[in-house]
Amino acid sequence: MTGTTADRLRSLPPLPHPGRRIPVLGDVLAFKADSPSQSMTALVDLGPVFEFRFLGAQYVVAAGPDAVVELCDESRFRKHVGPDIEALRLLGGDGLFTAYNDEPNWQKAHDILMPAFSQQAMRRYHSIMFDVADELTARWDDRAARGETVDVSADATRTTLETIGRCAAGHPFGCFQSEQTHPFVEHMVAGLKGCDQVGALRQTFLPKFVARRAERKVRGHAAAMHAVADQIVAERMRGGLGHHDDLLELMLVSDLDPSNIRYQLINFLVAGHETTSGALSFALYFLSQHPGAAERARAEVDEVWGDAERPDFEHIAKLRYVRRVFDEALRLHPTVPAFYREAREDTVLAGVHLMRKGDWALALTMTLHRDPRWGPEPAAFDPDRFAPENVRARPAGLYKPFGTGPRSCIGRQFALHEAVLLLAVLLRRYEMTADPDYQLQVAERLTLMPKDFHLALRPL
Repeated sequence: MTGTTADRLRSLPPLPHPGRRIPVLGDVLAFKADSPSQSMTALVDLGPVFEFRFLGAQYVVAAGPDAVVELCDESRFRKHVGPDIEALRLLGGDGLFTAYNDEPNWQKAHDILMPAFSQQAMRRYHSIMFDVADELTARWDDRAARGETVDVSADATRTTLETIGRCAAGHPFGCFQSEQTHPFVEHMVAGLKGCDQVGALRQTFLPKFVARRAERKVRGHAAAMHAVADQIVAERMRGGLGHHDDLLELMLVSDLDPSNIRYQLINFLVAGHETTSGALSFALYFLSQHPGAAERARAEVDEVWGDAERPDFEHIAKLRYVRRVFDEALRLHPTVPAFYREAREDTVLAGVHLMRKGDWALALTMTLHRDPRWGPEPAAFDPDRFAPENVRARPAGLYKPFGTGPRSCIGRQFALHEAVLLLAVLLRRYEMTADPDYQLQVAERLTLMPKDFHLALRPL
């Protein structure tokens, strides 16, 4: 650095932080442990980059849209495995989502698994997705006949777990055969929440045994999840290889080691259903609040699908307005609300924060998605923000629901196809009405999900 540049960097003011900071405890009054992402989003007025501290742990947060866009510059920044994601390695080891950048299994597994998300593979999954949709509608038909409402988030979770299980590993979880939540989901939810807690505790100055005690609980949930993955692999091996054409088969015939196969399977089972179920639930919420949009989407389904019970693969991509509905729901409530980025070299973020090589910051997706450049009332639901002419008129880089760069979500096309198909099936079959007194509440477990959201159904 030149003397002038160094002097300028030394003169950068401290990052802003929430008011009422308490000595030792830090910014506890501005932070809710059960809704960390929403707490951080509420602090956006502090500035484009701010910090908060908790028991000695410091988090640097990029809230300004331009700062988030800057963090997405792959020439200056790359993915960082942040504290909560590092804790998630208790569940998912060196799987695609949880691997460190320099772990060889990431690139190796990525290259092996890419064919599992090709268009040819998606065509194979298409009929399976309809099979699971039929099980969901059978459940909802029964509820409607009895005049009962449906728990949207719970049933979306059933649907997406069953879909990823069958598509990725040929394994039916039987999610619609019982009123009970599948044990895998129970352990996953508890494990995700526990990892969030462990990640935070590890950063504090509290004695190490505090974090280790929290880790023990997570390890119990991890063991249960690993047992499910091991059972799925054992079932496949007993049946013999060469009879399936899916993600699990690709891994088993590769030179990935058995522990990494387990971790990749856990990564896909969790990420492949948890984020999609949340996004689908938010989309159904917004459709219930905007009957005009629901009618327009339903009319498109009727026009494109006609009388076909199970339209062909190509008919899903033709549902352009339904896709806009889903995109808009993901914009307003990205189910992965933030992502970590680290500096490749010494740099200055947004002109206000010096980052040394390896320093990290948390990029808030929700503030990026509500930038004024999205148009009037960016917090309002308007699927036409994703009309082609509006997309072309908007600066690139304002939409990041699947992360960014080479470490972004490998399964995005799977999620999009599944979600649009399910929305179309439900729109064509039901008029869906929410309790008029319901106010949207968002539950957090690393991902976001509507809480206590029910729909009344009227078959069409």
